[in-house]
Amino acid sequence: MTTLPTVDELPEADVVIFDGHCRFCTGQVERINRCDGGDRLAFISLHDPVVAKRWPDLTHEQLMDAMYVIDQDGERHGGAAAFRYLTRRLPKLWLLAPMMHIPFSLRFWQAGYRWIARQRYRWGKTEECEGEKCKVHFE
Repeated sequence: MTTLPTVDELPEADVVIFDGHCRFCTGQVERINRCDGGDRLAFISLHDPVVAKRWPDLTHEQLMDAMYVIDQDGERHGGAAAFRYLTRRLPKLWLLAPMMHIPFSLRFWQAGYRWIARQRYRWGKTEECEGEKCKVHFE
């Protein structure tokens, strides 16, 4: 597993909040990190208590449903909108930007993102969850 830059290490970076208990999610943010050649992104697991303190407007349920990117202006980008934002932010993803920004396409990208997010624990979580702590709704 790759060590991801933290919020403490890169306080001026955009912040990627992801499900650190999910192997699939961790693998995806590691790929995103490899696309970041300029320390533009810091990463934090939604399960870290710092998240609830620093971004109290984002509920646990919202964070379990989607990865979020908090940009330098404090704007929140969730799910496919987060990835869409990253295609403009990271030069290695610029080739995907035209496809992600087709007018009126975001709702279709979001639907696909939600489907994948609901399946992610089927593809393996990194640790056991207690009670309702990591509940993911499968549809």
